Amino acid sequence: MINTMENKTARFTLLIDPRKKRMFEEICAAHDLTPSQVVRQLIREYIIEHADGRELPAWLLKAATKKATRE
Repeated sequence: MINTMENKTARFTLLIDPRKKRMFEEICAAHDLTPSQVVRQLIREYIIEHADGRELPAWLLKAATKKATRE
């Protein structure tokens, strides 16, 4: 089985105000999502919206499409 890029991980460290972090975690929990899931989706959406003509890999577009079809 071929691993997609979404299955490989790299650490991304983010500094954020503790009040915003707490509120973000509460909202994520209310939607039954982890903060990591939401951040990964935000990153995918940002890449797609700001690709500026770059060719995007199928795995990235597929991951974004999966989320859109669940809504």
